[in-house]
Amino acid sequence: MKTLKRKTSLQRRGAALALVMVAVVVLLVVGTGLLNLGLHGRTFAMRTGDEIEARCAADAGLTKALFEMNQKLQAELWDDLSLPEAADELLANCDAVIDYSVTGDFFAGYSVEATGKSGRATKTIGCSLPLQGLFEYAIYAKNDLDLKNSASIDWYNYDDDDDSLKIGTGSTAAAVITLKNEAIINGDVVVGVGGNPDVVIQDNGATIAGETYAETEETPLPSITLPGWLESLPSGGTIENDTTITAAAGKYDEIDLKNGKKIKVEGNITLYIIGDITLDNSTEIEVDGDSGSSLVLYIGGNFEGKNGSTLNNKTEDAAKLKIYGLDSCQNMLFKNSSELYGAIYAPNADVIFYNSAAAYGAVVAKTFEQKNSADFNYDAALRDVTVDDEGVRFVAKRWQEQ
Repeated sequence: MKTLKRKTSLQRRGAALALVMVAVVVLLVVGTGLLNLGLHGRTFAMRTGDEIEARCAADAGLTKALFEMNQKLQAELWDDLSLPEAADELLANCDAVIDYSVTGDFFAGYSVEATGKSGRATKTIGCSLPLQGLFEYAIYAKNDLDLKNSASIDWYNYDDDDDSLKIGTGSTAAAVITLKNEAIINGDVVVGVGGNPDVVIQDNGATIAGETYAETEETPLPSITLPGWLESLPSGGTIENDTTITAAAGKYDEIDLKNGKKIKVEGNITLYIIGDITLDNSTEIEVDGDSGSSLVLYIGGNFEGKNGSTLNNKTEDAAKLKIYGLDSCQNMLFKNSSELYGAIYAPNADVIFYNSAAAYGAVVAKTFEQKNSADFNYDAALRDVTVDDEGVRFVAKRWQEQ
């Protein structure tokens, strides 16, 4: 009996030892697996981190190239030499490096390619860099945009591949865009970034041929900087009577045309009006059509064109009459019932087109109101700009990633 008991005890000890060995093996296998999993996870995390850092570096390189292109543009001595480029430039606050280069010329267009490198990861992105001017919209208001009954917005001079006609506001407040009964918009209606079109647009029976949506990025409305050479000219006082202007540039205190008087512009003329422009009944500022003339107006004060007055751009080319309201310009009132060909940029001004006025061009304003039956026709050719145009900038479009 004693021998049997001793064998049973030994067997139990042997079984326990075997179980311990099995447990050790299992724990060793599980531990090794977890260690391997952790190692793979860490490797994956490091690889993913490098890829994210490389992509961020590539984005930074592209952004820097775009910034340098616009800095070069602001120097006002544009050439296609010394376009922005960099190689193995260390990105601040990380271990990534960037390469970027801008290629092309003004006629063929510009493009940028940027590469970010971090660890073993490399990301390359590219895009085109077209010039964009102040008149991408037919009508753009910083705040309120109001179209009365039967007002219509249409366009011309566009190509089949052009972006749609757009009117819009930079605001997201309720009912900032008011479209009255029978107003017609042959294009899109756009609201500020993050805005809800159903809230921002108060539609009282208008016809919108395109879509309604929010901007994906804020539309810049830069202040107009008066050219130093123009500001330094001596003032010619106030224009009140019949005048023909042929000098390439001029500076005046005011334009206050009395009934029936006329200013005729012959040649490519740039004028700075320190104060107001007031056109009484039946007065006229005429841009000569036969000589291919043009007029650029910088206005420090307000503009009022009374009934029967006219800005008569005989070239019928909106690009030949451009009106820039400086920061001190607060009102532009067009009461005339005649046709107006021109582009107006006055981001601090309230602009009103009165009944039956027909306009061809584009308007950028603080607020815009178009009265009953007024017709507005957007000249899409105003999107075609050069490095010499006011307020132009390079923008990034058509992104590609490798």
